[in-house]
Amino acid sequence: MDKVDINGFFLLGISVCTANADGQAAKDIGELWGRFMADEILPQITNRVSDELYCVYTDYESDLTGPYTAILGCKVITLDDIPVGLTSHVVAAGSYVKRIAKGKLPDCVAEAWQQIWDGDMDRKYTADFDVWGAKTQNPDDAEVEIYVAVR
Repeated sequence: MDKVDINGFFLLGISVCTANADGQAAKDIGELWGRFMADEILPQITNRVSDELYCVYTDYESDLTGPYTAILGCKVITLDDIPVGLTSHVVAAGSYVKRIAKGKLPDCVAEAWQQIWDGDMDRKYTADFDVWGAKTQNPDDAEVEIYVAVR
């Protein structure tokens, strides 16, 4: 894991409120991905920087044990034109720990997050995110970048 400084960015997508207890987040975020694909959200996101998908975890009520919001979407140039039904979010600039989840999707990402939850990082609980880029095209041998906001 490497500590990196990230410039802030704008995100546009769809969201769900969830919590990690009793596997609720796995269910809710899985359904969020299903909705993203079924409702063809990607073409609705105007002013995309790229087609990389971001899953941002934010609006933490407390820490990893409390409710939070997951937003699935794309980085955009501006939030001036938000299509009806989409959610916008500003991810603040800051220090993040970068981790690469490698292996079979979505298991490798779930395992990486479990290790983060079990670890002792000095987390900020502002906004953490996954980046699903070109290296996620093969679901049996993928790489997903995970960024965790730290102090």
